[in-house]
Amino acid sequence: MRNLMVLGKLAIASLLALLLVACGGSEKSEEQVSSVKKVETYEWKMVTSWPKNFPGIGTSAETLAKDITEMSGGRLTVKVYAAGELVPALEVFDAVSRGTAEMGHSASYYWKGKVPAAQFFTTVPFGLTAQEFNAWVYYGGGLELWEELYAPFNLIPMPAGNPGVQMGGWFNKEVNSLADFQGLKMRMPGLGGEVLNKIGGTPINLPGSEIFTALQTGSIDATEWVGPYNDLAFGLYKAAKYYYFPGWHEPGSAVEAIFNKDAFEALPSDLQAIVRVAAMKANLDMLSEFTARNNAALKTLVDEHGVILKTYPKDLLEALKKASDETLKEVAANDPDSQRVYNSFKAFLDTVSAWHDVSERAFINARSND
Repeated sequence: MRNLMVLGKLAIASLLALLLVACGGSEKSEEQVSSVKKVETYEWKMVTSWPKNFPGIGTSAETLAKDITEMSGGRLTVKVYAAGELVPALEVFDAVSRGTAEMGHSASYYWKGKVPAAQFFTTVPFGLTAQEFNAWVYYGGGLELWEELYAPFNLIPMPAGNPGVQMGGWFNKEVNSLADFQGLKMRMPGLGGEVLNKIGGTPINLPGSEIFTALQTGSIDATEWVGPYNDLAFGLYKAAKYYYFPGWHEPGSAVEAIFNKDAFEALPSDLQAIVRVAAMKANLDMLSEFTARNNAALKTLVDEHGVILKTYPKDLLEALKKASDETLKEVAANDPDSQRVYNSFKAFLDTVSAWHDVSERAFINARSND
């Protein structure tokens, strides 16, 4: 009897529900459905300065695009274009600035002709290592200066990778003194190129895809690129045999992600946060990959390809350091923005160097003592 009463109540409730639908409930349901907003999606293009799928730097751009797409659940998809596919390698800045692409992946020292101070945000000869650069950018005021520099061009910059300390370069003959740099045509962009010019060399700014041919044909006498991992992939050992270290000119070379400001600010706040976090992840990932792979690649270059590994003479490095210090002061004096960035950079370098004298440097020296 009790079960029958329960069934009866359920039947009455069902009947009332049907009556409500018949009397306009369906209209309410349609209103509720229409009030649910459709999820808005965004499709971005990323232009880069690297050959397609180039190990380390080129693949980092692909990974960054993939991370943004996956972290956003597909709400923001990014398609990557290698150098020359949509725009030439050294026109990434302009393409993103004018909105041809929403995003770019490159290095800021390529834009020194437009923004002289920008080159400080890739690397400085005898300057900050990758770890120190990150500290300056994230906690020493560097990023704020970088953003101010790019704001007039409708751009937002973010660090997105760093291969760490680079090699000194590839040469077809031995380098024993400063005199060997006289008249030397060497692929070396940025502030390192300014120093090369100061000591009598001729700096050449070439995208990565053109380096091998230029070195092989003699259009340049020497080149620097990145380090063993990338240099092996480029096959530079086929065009030159002397491989010098240390990379005085690029102690930690930041790769930048740049964003069209209008496109970035059109994103909802959660997608903006995803983009920033993905860039920081890329920044960490590149340094980790190069640190893990460089020595194995160097061993391959020396043991399998007969590359002659040499260190720059001490007196030559001292002369390069002196020329670098003079060059930085001259570059800063010629441009108010460069002066502001140099002042910030130099103050941070002095501070972090003092700390590393009793931390990183002291520990590495102790570890090296057998």
